[in-house]
Amino acid sequence: MDEKEIKKVVREGYAKVAKQNSSCCGPSTPCCDFADTSKDIGTKIGYSEEELKSVPEGANMGLGCGNPVALASLKEGEIVLDLGSGGGIDCFLASEKVGESGKVIGVDMTPEMIDKARENAEKGGYKNVEFRLGEIEHLPAADDSVDVIISNCVINLAPDKKKVFADAFRVLKPGGRLMVSDIVLQKELPQFVKDSIAAYVGCLAGAELKDDYIDDIRKAGFKDVKIEDEVSYPIEFVADSPEAKTVLKELKVSENEAKDVASSVLSVKVSAIKPE
Repeated sequence: MDEKEIKKVVREGYAKVAKQNSSCCGPSTPCCDFADTSKDIGTKIGYSEEELKSVPEGANMGLGCGNPVALASLKEGEIVLDLGSGGGIDCFLASEKVGESGKVIGVDMTPEMIDKARENAEKGGYKNVEFRLGEIEHLPAADDSVDVIISNCVINLAPDKKKVFADAFRVLKPGGRLMVSDIVLQKELPQFVKDSIAAYVGCLAGAELKDDYIDDIRKAGFKDVKIEDEVSYPIEFVADSPEAKTVLKELKVSENEAKDVASSVLSVKVSAIKPE
C-alpha cells in the first residue's frame, strides 16, 4: 500500500471505532487483546483505577499501549500536544497536571475521533483542552509553541515516521520534552503482515525496527533519547480470541507463524529533549 492508501485505511478503521464506542484492536499488553474491555486494557497498559474513573465515559477507548502522561512529569502552566488523541484520555489526564494556567491540544486525523473527543471534553467540563483535526506529519501548531509532546500507540501508524518526529521537533519550544508510548519491532515483519490491512489498523504492520525508530528521533534533532521501558508482546493473551482467529484466517497463517511474528513486537516508552 502507498502512503495515501495507508492513511485512508487507518482513518476508516478508527472512524468505525469512534462510531462503535469500542476498541477495534484494543491494545492491552501491549498491542491487541480483542477480548478485554477498555477498562481492563487501560489498567493493563499503565493507567490507575483513579485515572480511569477521573475521565469522561468514552474517553478511554482501549487504543493505547502505555500511559505517557505518567512519565511526562508535567508541570502547572505547560502547553501539551498529544499526537493522535483519539477519545481524549491522555489529554484529559494531562489537563489535570497543567492546571488552568496550562493548555492541552489533541491532534487526530479522523473527524469522527475529533467529534467524540470534543463531546467528551464538553461532558467533563474541560476548559483548557482543545482538539484539532490534522495529520501528525503536518501538525496544526506553530513553531516553538509547546512544552511537551505526548503520543500513545499512534506514531507506528504513520507511513513516514521521520516526518512525524521532524514536525514534533518544529513545534516544541527549545528545552521541550517528547514522551511517547509506541509499538516497535525486534526484527522485520514478514511481507504478508506488512501488506495486511487488518494488521495496519491493528497497529502492527506499520511498526518500525526499534533501532530505526530511535534513530529517526535522533535525526530529527532530539538529544537524550532514552527507552524508559519496554515490554514484550505476549501472544497467549489473544490466541484464543475469536477476533484474533478471524485475522489469522484472513492472513492465511498458522498459529505458530503468528507467534513468531508476535515474538518480535515490543511496547516501548521513549523520552527525548529538544536542545535549548
